[in-house]
Amino acid sequence: MSLPPILVDSSELTAFAAQLQQEAVIAVDLEADSLHSYQDKVCLLQFSMPDATVLVDPLAIGDLSVLGPVLADPGVRKLFHAADYDIRCLHRDFGFQIRGLFDTMIACQLLGEEKIGLADILGKYFGVQLDKRYQRADWSMRPLEEGMIRYAAEDTRHLHRLAEILEVRLRDCGRMSWAEEEFALLEQVRHNSSSGPMFLRFKKANTLDPRQLAVLEELLQWRDGEARRRDCPAFKVLNNAPLLGVARNMPKDPKALEAVEGISPRQVERYGRAVLKAVEVGLALPEGDLPPYPRSEMRQRDPEVDARLARLKKWRTATAEKLGMDPGIVINNAMLEEIARRNPSTEEELKELAALKKWQRQTLGDGILNTLRVD
Repeated sequence: MSLPPILVDSSELTAFAAQLQQEAVIAVDLEADSLHSYQDKVCLLQFSMPDATVLVDPLAIGDLSVLGPVLADPGVRKLFHAADYDIRCLHRDFGFQIRGLFDTMIACQLLGEEKIGLADILGKYFGVQLDKRYQRADWSMRPLEEGMIRYAAEDTRHLHRLAEILEVRLRDCGRMSWAEEEFALLEQVRHNSSSGPMFLRFKKANTLDPRQLAVLEELLQWRDGEARRRDCPAFKVLNNAPLLGVARNMPKDPKALEAVEGISPRQVERYGRAVLKAVEVGLALPEGDLPPYPRSEMRQRDPEVDARLARLKKWRTATAEKLGMDPGIVINNAMLEEIARRNPSTEEELKELAALKKWQRQTLGDGILNTLRVD
């Protein structure tokens, strides 16, 4: 395969956008630098038409607005594999909206494929072996290596053939409408810029007491500032596990810090003073200012609800086996728990469950209601 062209100036991009607008179907992907920068950004866009692949360098061009109309045009089908992250990034970085989506990963899930990663799917259907060396590459670096360019092109080059096969299979088993509903929902996702205390987005923070939470918040604020200064991901400053260990143990001197599991001597040497200062600030916070971890109201156990949930899970297992799908794709646990609590007895009551998708209600509704009617 010859190397695809990389567009690096606005005039090239304008002509290319006009070319894309004439296509019925285009395959799209992107590469970002999430493993190498404080704030990840889109570093490369890949577009495949049936007979050609073209790469776009947003770091060189800057203004990609001419691509907006074609990406938002539902008359041009957009093929992605695992579009969720891409859609969020494209809207965050460029304000792009995606319409006319066909996500080959979602199609694979609805068809019951056991492995849904792109490398696995391309290997299964076409015998293609993707070079995984570049999955963790720094895509912000220029010039791009020849191997990186080939890797990027392979991500979209086969999606046209793959989508054609998957669509035929979806239509043959009556699941194309399921996929279309899932695609329409996925088109609406957006990047979430969270606010509030940083510990609310930290795994296992709910295991800490208020004093430890205060220390953790100081540590997270320090780490975030250091990552911003170095323009690197926060985990490259100090990983979550040792950070949690520091918050739990609240060491007051270098020797105690060295005893925290996962803290290396080099990290103690480099960051020890700043880490201990964050601990000190957290320990000095007045009792009345200590942050509580928000707890959802504990629901009282209801034996009848538990019994309904158990029946629903048993029904889901049998139904998923018949459909040849993963049970969690058929209907997830959170939805089953909501159904068990609400205990709908009619189709109209099922419709009141907003999170239940139309295809789920139509395909699974009778089974849900019959399962709930069992004495």
